[in-house]
Amino acid sequence: MFKMKKGLAMALASVMTVAMVTGCGGGSSADSGSAATEGGSEEVVELVFSNVTSVSGKDAGEVFKRVAEEESGGSVVVNLFPDNMLGDDRVVIETTAMGNIDIGVSSTSPLATMYADFYLFDAPYLFLSPEDAYAKLDGEVGQKILDGMEGMGLKGLAFWENGFRNFTNNKVEVKAPSDVRGYKVRTMENEVHIAAWTAFGANPTPMAFTELFTALQQGTVDAQENPLGIIDANKFVEVQDYVSLTQHVYTPYIVCMNLDKFNSLSETQQNAILKAAEESTAYQRERSQELEKEILESFAAGGTTVVELSDEEKAEWQKVVTDNNIFDLVKEKMEHPEYLDEMLAE
Repeated sequence: MFKMKKGLAMALASVMTVAMVTGCGGGSSADSGSAATEGGSEEVVELVFSNVTSVSGKDAGEVFKRVAEEESGGSVVVNLFPDNMLGDDRVVIETTAMGNIDIGVSSTSPLATMYADFYLFDAPYLFLSPEDAYAKLDGEVGQKILDGMEGMGLKGLAFWENGFRNFTNNKVEVKAPSDVRGYKVRTMENEVHIAAWTAFGANPTPMAFTELFTALQQGTVDAQENPLGIIDANKFVEVQDYVSLTQHVYTPYIVCMNLDKFNSLSETQQNAILKAAEESTAYQRERSQELEKEILESFAAGGTTVVELSDEEKAEWQKVVTDNNIFDLVKEKMEHPEYLDEMLAE
């Protein structure tokens, strides 16, 4: 399905090493025993779970493990590998599809070239609030997207929260698109994001993330946009006075499992995995919001001005996106462009 890459080979080697140390393996190589269950006995299945670096994600992984093991009566054992120990997002998804990792978590952004409907999440102002995002992701279109992953050899389990991207600058409280007119805004090298910021009247300036702090400090760029956790971790508020909660792009994490592995489980074990996905998702989203609240409180305590936008103000940005055909640009990249229209209609 995928070409072997150096990073992928390293990830495979990592999993094999872990398997030798822990006595477990991914895919079909997991050791089996037996566990007492209400229905008698089931073979014990050990699963390799590759998780991300975010605090909320790692905490949710612990919830997933607990629920899966409890609900299966001990016949499912989940071995957690957080902090992208087994490779970056793309490597993890490729390795999960091959079966050497059983369950993987990844941001959707690096995977759009592998699964075109993930380009949906490049669309600015597709969601206007976390609650809006949760309702749509857990709705009919979200389930269609998860089901579509079966074409990659993956069982889509859930959407966790990576978060909204927000705008920081050192000059003015930004609430309306007119407030960013002429600003040099560092963006990712992303066609949709660049088109959107151009439509807002800004001057989008792609550059390496490693250069961003210095560029903000020296005034090479006026502003940047990122999720709050990244803004906090990289101390951008030391050189940016204003954080505007524009919430212009929402990026989820995708939790998925090797499809063949999922199908090989008993009904009890499958239900345990699905229950673990459900409960860990509810926990992870709540935990993510708690952490964002703590970050905003620390910003305000440190003297940073936090600017909140109303739904009406966000709708003004969304209108610019619509009027400049940004949604159409996204749909051109998708295999099922109707998903974007259906999600907006929801």
